[in-house]
Amino acid sequence: MKKSINTRLKHSSKDQLNRSANPPVVRASTILFDSMQELAAHEKKIINRKRITHYNYGRYGSQTTIELENIIKDLEEAYHVFLTPTGFGAVSLCLMALCRPGDEVLVSDNVYNPTRELSSNLFPELNIKAIFYDPNDINDLKKKISNKTKLIFVENPGSITFEFQDLNEIIKIAKKRKIYTALDNTWGTPLYLKPIPLGFDLSISSATKYFSGHSDAMGGTLAVNKNVYKKIKFYNRFLGTRLSADEAYLIIRGIRTLDTRLKAHYENTLKVIKFLKTQKKIKEILYPHKPGSKNFKMWKKYYSGGTGLLSILIKSKNKASVIKFVNNLELFGIGYSWGGFESLAIYQDIKKSRDFYKLSNDEHLVRLHIGLEDPNDLINDLKNSLKFIK
Repeated sequence: MKKSINTRLKHSSKDQLNRSANPPVVRASTILFDSMQELAAHEKKIINRKRITHYNYGRYGSQTTIELENIIKDLEEAYHVFLTPTGFGAVSLCLMALCRPGDEVLVSDNVYNPTRELSSNLFPELNIKAIFYDPNDINDLKKKISNKTKLIFVENPGSITFEFQDLNEIIKIAKKRKIYTALDNTWGTPLYLKPIPLGFDLSISSATKYFSGHSDAMGGTLAVNKNVYKKIKFYNRFLGTRLSADEAYLIIRGIRTLDTRLKAHYENTLKVIKFLKTQKKIKEILYPHKPGSKNFKMWKKYYSGGTGLLSILIKSKNKASVIKFVNNLELFGIGYSWGGFESLAIYQDIKKSRDFYKLSNDEHLVRLHIGLEDPNDLINDLKNSLKFIK
């Protein structure tokens, strides 16, 4: 019987030996074999593409991490999945494995700040040139492609300014020029957008966020197609990145309810946005909520759902009052990351970090993550704290 991904998330990777609903936490460095012949034969085994089963040393995984790889591989519909200790570990594995001295990489100008720092600060030391393109202008991407372009790195949407790009157009351009493509898909998750079947070579997710869902684990996933598998495997093998069994167990526990949680995040977010639209102090809501807008059309074209992360643009000549608004929120924690059960708020100073998105001195961005609390309580909290903005 064919089962939906929502059902498969609940029933995959059970512990058949102990009959537990989840696989056990297997912490292992040494993997034991009955003979040298068995060890040698094991090393020659080819990974079964329907289900990964083989490992021979702790650096390459244990039963727990292998089970997580299988779950993500099914969710992504990918050829293979590599696990990393953090979400940014998946970003850096992608970039460092594919780019070599003399190469150029096009990076969307709305990327996560550590991705920008790696591209801007480390790449020049390696004689790799990062060129940032405007995510709102496909022609800007086209004109910046050269014979040296090795990779187009897309973050969709940008996790602060929330631009949705025409992904098919990017894939079409890249395939014509034989350029690799990678997509940071942490916002939508492969539950709502599957980059590999769409045509991307690599799909990145921070498992710290929605996969885990409980704000108590860190990890990253890099799903790949057959075209780049050997390149990523080679670099991953010698880089030594490894997700611990304990973190993998926590992410498996969280991902069982991914569909249920994302639905609740989205429903709460729409209710909060309905309130925010009535507030005169809020100039703009950065989220695909306007049916006639470009971002809404691109979101609707590629995604089957929405999540809980958005930004609000506040107009005020008094920056201190905007920060006071954030500080006085009771139900929104102040902190980095997002994707957990709880709501978060943080002031984002992006005036020096993005060329394409310009703010005036009296415009301020605050990023919100809408959690799983009662949305009416969140609305009342925002309403009370908005009074502090001058």
